[in-house]
Amino acid sequence: MRVFRSALPLIFAHLALPAHAAAVSAEGWGSFVEGSQLKLLMRNSYFNRSKEEGRPDQRDWTQGINLDFASGFTPGTFGVGMDAFVYQGFKLDASAGKTGTRNLPVHDDGEPADEYAKGGVALKLRLSKSELKVGEQRPDTPVFGVSHFRIVPQTATGLTLRSRERDDLDLQAGHFTSATSPVTTNADGDLWAVMAEVTTPRADYAGGTWQWAPGHSLALYGAKFEDLWYQGYVNLNSQFVLESDREAGLNLTLYRTTETGAARAGEIDNLTLGASTYLRLGSHRVLLGLQKVRGDSPFDYLGVGDNDRKGRNGNDQGASIWLPNSAQFSDFNGPHERSWQVRYDYSFAGLGLPGGSLMVRYVQGDQIDGSAIPVGSPYAGRYGDDGSHRETNLELRYVVASGPAKGLSVRLRQAWHRADTDQGSGDLDDFRIITDYPLQIF
Repeated sequence: MRVFRSALPLIFAHLALPAHAAAVSAEGWGSFVEGSQLKLLMRNSYFNRSKEEGRPDQRDWTQGINLDFASGFTPGTFGVGMDAFVYQGFKLDASAGKTGTRNLPVHDDGEPADEYAKGGVALKLRLSKSELKVGEQRPDTPVFGVSHFRIVPQTATGLTLRSRERDDLDLQAGHFTSATSPVTTNADGDLWAVMAEVTTPRADYAGGTWQWAPGHSLALYGAKFEDLWYQGYVNLNSQFVLESDREAGLNLTLYRTTETGAARAGEIDNLTLGASTYLRLGSHRVLLGLQKVRGDSPFDYLGVGDNDRKGRNGNDQGASIWLPNSAQFSDFNGPHERSWQVRYDYSFAGLGLPGGSLMVRYVQGDQIDGSAIPVGSPYAGRYGDDGSHRETNLELRYVVASGPAKGLSVRLRQAWHRADTDQGSGDLDDFRIITDYPLQIF
């Protein structure tokens, strides 16, 4: 178990700041300590994915213990701080014949691990309202982002710069060279293209969000995954308050992806569009979503994890796909695919049960055509020439609103996915029970 391996240089770098430390009085270091936070998340997960066509099912019951520390900053215009984490996962019930949930590492003999852990540190520097962070962290942007889908979060190693000098403008940039999946304990896992399953040595991005008026924002981002692709992102989001209990919204999204450098994922000329609109009437909310992929390759995005054990503890998808029809199982991102969604949300607060909610979603995609993918492309063989599929999601959630267990949440999630042979993913049922209990230690 390789815990804190990549973090040690940053720990020493942080401790080796005598010049700055000498300039700060003992009283001044109080802001470093007083501004610190320590958060604990206890996550329990039951995961059961049943597959058709004789493919092996995936099932386990696991417990995650995730501890995140964020310090304050030393006083003055130029402040120094540190973030750190320790994440640990435990097997409650799992078998060798049903692995692949990405909740537990799998040993070479095929048995899931009883427990595993990883940790890391990031040094952060603040100047005015801008912050530079170096080390292991969890970036969250539409072109580069890691996820917390499983019991242990993904992390990425690199640097980020975030500036909020203006209240209406949030600017971000990042440079990353490695990342870890939920089940890898080292910090030097690979950066991947999820669909192409090829790696990139580094990823860079920059962009931001401008909120020109309350409820209205414009986001622009650009990213380069070396020897894979350039990717641009544009999003327009607007919310309109009609009355005290009525609201409407519109969200428009565009991704543009083209190959770059050695083009390890092959030739890419992809334009993906998404649009959604919703109407909320009291406790009821209805959303309609449309999505279209234009290009002979699928819309691809970030994956993370080790290369050497791919197929067992290999790459896992990140969270760099901010499209309206990305559902519990499928992203509806096949070549030339068009899809539509209808979604209904209900808040049980209207029945006197604050914290309770229900979500029902149906997504259908068709016109998937992979016939123009070159024979040598990493995407070759994944699709036919007339694929279609559909997915139904049901989620019931309750969050404790007050009392000693405030914040405790329980989610029941069910997905039914049905597809023809040209779509490629096949038929499956996906059921999960996730319990989260966040605790603010200080």
